[in-house]
Amino acid sequence: MRKLLTVGAFLLGAAQAQTTLTVITHDSFDVDKKLVAGFEQANGVRVRFVKGGDAGEMLSRLILTRRAPIADVVYGLDNSMIARARQADLLTPYRSPNLAKVPAADRLDDSGLLNTVDTGIVALNYDRAYFQKAGLALPKSLDDLKLPQYAKLTVVASPATSSPGLAFLLATVNHYGEAGAWSWWREARANGLKLTRGWSDSYNKEFSRNGGKYPIVLSYASSPAAEVFYADGYDPAKLPAQAPTGNLFLPGSTYRQLEGVGILKGAKQAALARKFVDFMLSGPVQADFPTRMWVYPATSGVKLDPVFRFAQEPGVPAVKPEITANPQRLVDAWVTNVLRR
Repeated sequence: MRKLLTVGAFLLGAAQAQTTLTVITHDSFDVDKKLVAGFEQANGVRVRFVKGGDAGEMLSRLILTRRAPIADVVYGLDNSMIARARQADLLTPYRSPNLAKVPAADRLDDSGLLNTVDTGIVALNYDRAYFQKAGLALPKSLDDLKLPQYAKLTVVASPATSSPGLAFLLATVNHYGEAGAWSWWREARANGLKLTRGWSDSYNKEFSRNGGKYPIVLSYASSPAAEVFYADGYDPAKLPAQAPTGNLFLPGSTYRQLEGVGILKGAKQAALARKFVDFMLSGPVQADFPTRMWVYPATSGVKLDPVFRFAQEPGVPAVKPEITANPQRLVDAWVTNVLRR
């Protein structure tokens, strides 16, 4: 009996002493729990995920707590945010060996501050059934979208708190220039454009496909594929002729987003953090992401589900370097020139 108690106490002590790796992510993050369990078993670690809000909120939170980091690893910062993360000295460089499988054009940072995990195209989606029932033609330009008949049907996430919202802001500045973009945003808001804190609120609550009243939503070019995938009776061998939602590739409205994973400066578990970065770029995780988070894998050669035929990849205009050099300045200017006017 004494021996059993001693063994039990030892096992309890070992369990309590198990190392924990903390990973902070945006709210949309999702990965197969079996893959995470495999990583934990292989490395003798428990992975604790912390949801940090939308990516913009998460970045602000990490900057505020950088002197006492709240995590070891961060996933979900993107190419519109890396400049701010770099200026805040938030990350420790680490280049994963798996980064060699990522095309050079899609690498976020040569030093490895962020290793690209996935890519996507921020785009406006629309509810086909709504427009068919209303007999309303689709807008053909951003100038159309700011008019009352379309602005009052549109919901977008705020550039101040959301990564797709920021991407859309940068796209409009790239298209119109700053003065023209502020004018567009002011007119669109005056005519009924709805702002939310993040993508989840916009798509899952306000979009008409999900019970909201707005049939145009800022989301991703892959979202129509997700609508098909989650439909009752989905069969990859019997795809429908079209998805229930479509993309509005209005000139000046799209943005190519690169999301990455990085190690926070001051991470308590730096060695395990490097292994987790490698894990995120591993084949099984890269294959798991597309039909969980509706993004494209960053590494080459990953086979996609047939439903991705509905995930269009339009040509996206290059964004001027000065626009991505200091996105926070543009967010501040947007608050001053749009929200406070």
